[in-house]
Amino acid sequence: MPKKLLWAGVGLLVVLPIVAVLMLIKLTQFNAMARAGEQQQLPPEPVNMIVVREARWQPVVRAVGSVVAVQGALLRIEAEGIVQDISFESGARVKAGEVLLRLDAELEQAQLREAESAAALARLSFRRAQQLRKSGSISRSDFDQIAANLQQANARVDFFRALINRKTLRAPFSGQLGIRQISQGQFLDKGSAVVSLQSLDPVYVDFSLPQQRLAELSAGLAVTVSADSYPEQSFAGRVTAFNPEIDAVTRSARIQATLANPDDRLRPGMFVTVEMQLADAETVLPIPQTAVVHGPDGDAVFVLEEGEAGADGASSLVIQLRPVRLGVRRGDFVVVTEGVSVGERLVSTGVFKLFPGMRVVIDNRLAPDFQLAPRPGNS
Repeated sequence: MPKKLLWAGVGLLVVLPIVAVLMLIKLTQFNAMARAGEQQQLPPEPVNMIVVREARWQPVVRAVGSVVAVQGALLRIEAEGIVQDISFESGARVKAGEVLLRLDAELEQAQLREAESAAALARLSFRRAQQLRKSGSISRSDFDQIAANLQQANARVDFFRALINRKTLRAPFSGQLGIRQISQGQFLDKGSAVVSLQSLDPVYVDFSLPQQRLAELSAGLAVTVSADSYPEQSFAGRVTAFNPEIDAVTRSARIQATLANPDDRLRPGMFVTVEMQLADAETVLPIPQTAVVHGPDGDAVFVLEEGEAGADGASSLVIQLRPVRLGVRRGDFVVVTEGVSVGERLVSTGVFKLFPGMRVVIDNRLAPDFQLAPRPGNS
């Protein structure tokens, strides 16, 4: 037993120095790695950069409006009768004066022929009376009675022609028809609705603004209209009229703009958002909306600043987060009212992956083309 203890002690004396040496070597390696990590720097992050510049923007006033047809009506028949002929299809386009509907007018046609015969006889009587009047063979009163009979006969002819014409419905203007509301052979009362007719190009957009804006209103101001039905499209037009009086209830002015609508996308009754540009321009500092960092403490942007010189003596760029206050938005841009100055450089895209103090390098090769009026292809 003492011999085994002796050998165990000898083994420990041999192993412990070896373990100590190995631990010392590892500690030395770890310290060296830590010092290297402290001295190591990440490579600069490529970023898109824009320079803050002044721009002249016309102030924009926003409102909600509704589309109104320049000409629109629910066509109704002016007489009663049975539908004899329907000459249109629902949703069709028609020209002004085109026949849409005819009612049965057989009785009126017969009455017209009778009236025309009576008028023809009255004309013959009038011609004979003229000859007799020249020779003095007829009194003045008899001649006046024959002339009155002719006028009465002609009036009856005009009456029946007008009655027949009222049984024919024609398009009062060019436009697009709606859904047909009558059927072949149906009896219609006077004033029965037949079909809606709307002229869709151009169209009006009616909207209201507070009375405080009255002094800024004038015909010709540019407007831009957008609708939920077409989120990627806007429609341009101009103010053409506004009511001279103020609404006594809402204290607002009623304004009307006219817009081209060649594709018939805007329909009467549609709810739209209107942006009207006022005449007086103002100086602003617009930046891309993608340059803004939205955080719990508010909005901010990354500003590029000169960093410390590297080992090679070359200066580097670092970014710092700066709070800003934002104003109106237009297209891809938003106005900065406080926080940046003209000439400062900002990171324009990809701000979500950055942090303050990061070293960056400018690379605008893939920078987007920011637009005031973006379209789906460049937004």
